[in-house]
Amino acid sequence: MAILPQVLESVPDALVIVDRAGCIVLANQNAERLFGYPAGGLTGLSVEDLVPVDARDRHRAHRDDYMRHPRVRPMGSGGMTLVGQRRDGQQFPVEIALSPLETEEGGHYLASVRDISETQRARQALVRARYDAVVARIGQMALASTDDSAVNDLPIVLAEVLDVPTVAVVIVRGNEPVMRSAVGVQATRAGAPEWWAIAGGPLDAAMSRGVPLVVDDAAANAPAGWPSSLASGVIVPLLDRERSMGALLAATDKPRRFDHDAMQLLKTVGNLIASLVQRRRTEEQRAHAQRLDAIGQMTGGVAHDFNNLLTVVSGCLQLLECEYESQPGARDIIGSALRSVERGSELTSKLLAFARRQHLTPRSVEPSCLLNDLALMLRSTLGEAIRLEIGCPPGLKPAFADPSQLDSALVNLALNARDAMPQGGAITIGATEQWVPEDPARPDQRAGHYIAFSVADTGRGMSPEVLARAFEPFFTTKAIGRGSGLGLSMVYGFVRQSDGHLRIESEPGAGTRVALFLPVATEAQARESEPRVGAVHGSETILVVEDEQEVRKIAAAFLRSLDYRVVSVGSAAEALEQLAANDEIALLFTDVMLGGGMNGVELAQAARSLRPRLGVLLASGYDEPATATSPLSGFELLRKPYRREQLAAAVRRNLPG
Repeated sequence: MAILPQVLESVPDALVIVDRAGCIVLANQNAERLFGYPAGGLTGLSVEDLVPVDARDRHRAHRDDYMRHPRVRPMGSGGMTLVGQRRDGQQFPVEIALSPLETEEGGHYLASVRDISETQRARQALVRARYDAVVARIGQMALASTDDSAVNDLPIVLAEVLDVPTVAVVIVRGNEPVMRSAVGVQATRAGAPEWWAIAGGPLDAAMSRGVPLVVDDAAANAPAGWPSSLASGVIVPLLDRERSMGALLAATDKPRRFDHDAMQLLKTVGNLIASLVQRRRTEEQRAHAQRLDAIGQMTGGVAHDFNNLLTVVSGCLQLLECEYESQPGARDIIGSALRSVERGSELTSKLLAFARRQHLTPRSVEPSCLLNDLALMLRSTLGEAIRLEIGCPPGLKPAFADPSQLDSALVNLALNARDAMPQGGAITIGATEQWVPEDPARPDQRAGHYIAFSVADTGRGMSPEVLARAFEPFFTTKAIGRGSGLGLSMVYGFVRQSDGHLRIESEPGAGTRVALFLPVATEAQARESEPRVGAVHGSETILVVEDEQEVRKIAAAFLRSLDYRVVSVGSAAEALEQLAANDEIALLFTDVMLGGGMNGVELAQAARSLRPRLGVLLASGYDEPATATSPLSGFELLRKPYRREQLAAAVRRNLPG
């Protein structure tokens, strides 16, 4: 050992020699400067004094293993990278090479120590620059894509930059995780789900907590269900307003520590994936709502024109019915034709419901009373194979809706549920009170206080393709002759027209649940009284305004048959002239949609300005709702096609007293 000090001082690295007990027996000046000790200050110390306290046990175990099997371990790829600790406690990265020495005193060991702080900082800067470039590249992919297809390429990009064989993006659909895109991971196999798809497994646990799950060494800290083939990995939940919508997985078959920069990259990419999926879902919701609105406008126009035709046909048949009342054969034929008109009217009513142009009479509705009455009717209708359950907590606030339309909507949903369970099953109908916040992902949902009426079944459910079209009119999966395809569209239109919204959840084999969110009734709405009904005949003068000549003739004929005097015109301008010239006119009966000039509502308002006590009755094939905030406020609306008795009652209600 006598010549060793001179040799040690000639080497530019820090050198220390330790004995088999790990005690430093010799160190050069470079080692003393590197670790902050005075001359001779390292001699006699344990080599573990040069590493942080929390790493000393691990270092001692590695040292003992090396001394049992000594070999040369050079700097570079064959060396060891550790953390050193100076005398003042400062820590810094070091790289170490080891060599066994045979001396007169026995076996010793030479450690060459090199401070790699600057090298490590340079490496770290390169890694961060590479990660930043990846994030920028993914951002460009997201901006360039018109959907969320950019997610498909992410696993390949991340696997390359992180140097790991396994990367996957998992998205939750319904209640099940579904592999969206992946490298090195298999999708779920029927009957044998992969580890990431098992309920209660690592993926499930990470998503339920909403925080990343990190496994550095599976042999030491793997959670239950972690696959033995993966030695380390990270699961980053994809959050949608604090709720996990999926996860980003990165794993390898080698133990490794995913450092701060790698974790930051995964979190950033996870946020980008969540934003992409949220954007896609929001766009799909908006496009779906716009498509339904466009279809609604078209069907509303068709229904309006068809109602005018039905009004003429129905009116002529009713007049013929009066004319040939004494002839049984003719009466039967006319009655059959009138029943066909009624069926046509029901069809247009459903179309108008979808278009949100039906006439509603909303009032305060007690959920428990409505559901109990509904249960009595459905239990005898659904059949013995269907188990019906009603759930309604006591003290529920009343809803503000048209009770007959709500009843019809729930019956419609219950019958659909029955048809989805040909072998039998359970239907649950319930009501709950909910405060609903705004949700950018649901553009048709308005924040507010609602009563949610729900119908759930245990049937076969719907595929995503069928679910996307479920509310479109005339769309049906039933056999020809088994359904018109207007049931769900009517429910959709009724709920939207009632200032509510609708949610539907369905999975193939897992049943369907539809929830109707209707506003809670205010105290003022709960106190509203029912309209009064008067006599049906009279002798007053009525001004009929209708631009369709045939419809105008039918209205005039109905009123004359009821002993009224009638003045009929085809435009708003002619109507105002008659009102100015004829003081005997007691009531204005006008269509809402008048071709050219004023419409019926504007005419009614102008007429009331001239004659404040004038009675007004409106008619429309669109059947617009007369709510407190609508243009029809203050005027009653009669829906086309109407029967003579309905017109008679409406006229009596609106004649000035």
